[in-house]
Amino acid sequence: MTGDNTYTGLSDAELASYPTVFRDDLLRDQVVLISGAAGAIGRATAVLAGRLGATVVGCGRNAESLAELERLLTGLDIPCSMHPMTIRDPEQVAALLDAVWARHGRLDVLVNNAGGQFAAPALDISPKGWHAVVETILYGTWYMMQEAARRWIGKGRPGCVVNMAALTNHAQVGIPHTAAARAGEINLSKTLAVEWAPQRIRINCIAIGVIAGPGLVNYPPSAKPSFDHNPMRRMGDVMDIAEATVYLAAPSGKFITGSVLTVDGGEDVWGEYWALGKPDHFKIDE
Repeated sequence: MTGDNTYTGLSDAELASYPTVFRDDLLRDQVVLISGAAGAIGRATAVLAGRLGATVVGCGRNAESLAELERLLTGLDIPCSMHPMTIRDPEQVAALLDAVWARHGRLDVLVNNAGGQFAAPALDISPKGWHAVVETILYGTWYMMQEAARRWIGKGRPGCVVNMAALTNHAQVGIPHTAAARAGEINLSKTLAVEWAPQRIRINCIAIGVIAGPGLVNYPPSAKPSFDHNPMRRMGDVMDIAEATVYLAAPSGKFITGSVLTVDGGEDVWGEYWALGKPDHFKIDE
């Protein structure tokens, strides 16, 4: 079920040389802003976008992690800038977007990757814990999209948004805060895709299944049987998501907006995910 990279994902060396279906100059002269850039998926997306010619702008709460990502990208000759901040603060978001335009003179793609969740029984989630997850995923994504759109529309420029989301067509027991926030994020994205279509702004989501990476270590051992509970009987890797992001952001996605691209090994059509392990009540002999 799980390999040696369950909790590590792909190494930096693997990200730098991972085969890709995209040509090297696909994103040349583009500026790509990625929130949560130092996380596993954000890191992979940053490296891939840079390998394809983009200037990468990263933001996140951990300055040290962002500095380490900057060293990685610089070592790969990828132009970049990093901005420690929190997307939960609309004033910091506005300042970030101002800084991007001031330094790079443009923004082409916004990738809302920042998130965060923790598994817990619903009755044990405190108001603070609920707020932290919902404000990051839903509020933060909204602030980022709104500020990006204000500048795109004000400058008469097209824009593209890719929002990292989750499966919403079945229950997500153990992570109700995430379930609520991601469902809101998806509907928000569809709504804004319609409203801002006249301004040439495309907005899409990626519904992500279980991806091998260090974040899985935060889940109890009882959750592990869910990690590969999909028709392909394995987890995805971070490059699956990075390449899906590029597909939506590049000319390949020019006629796609208001959509949800599901990258989950088929979990949405057959599979179960129990963040706290499967309760005895739902264990059925077959």
